[in-house]
Amino acid sequence: MSNYYPELNQRILDMSDGDEEFREELTQAIYNGLVELKKVYAEGTVEKDLVKIQQIRHKLKPTLSMFEFDLLTETLQEGKELLETQGFDGKFALHFEDFLEKVDLAIQEVEKLTK
Repeated sequence: MSNYYPELNQRILDMSDGDEEFREELTQAIYNGLVELKKVYAEGTVEKDLVKIQQIRHKLKPTLSMFEFDLLTETLQEGKELLETQGFDGKFALHFEDFLEKVDLAIQEVEKLTK
């Protein structure tokens, strides 16, 4: 499977408990959530809208935690700390590039499971 999220498929299978339709719906919901995270986080970055970034981070936090998207969760935490201490100036641009890489990896991993 993957070196980034090797347990993802098993976590989804465990949660769906043999219900293939639910597994497909759950996988699609995770995928849609990650795509929304990328879109809204990018919008918030361009608009320098801290509230927008906080809201999407808060919305996806349970999903990221439940399905162990640890790389992405760590990156989001780093972004939160940067915004709290430096705002959108300083290192946030580098953080945003890192975020895009990590969220794209997560999206690709989930997308493989939708096929």
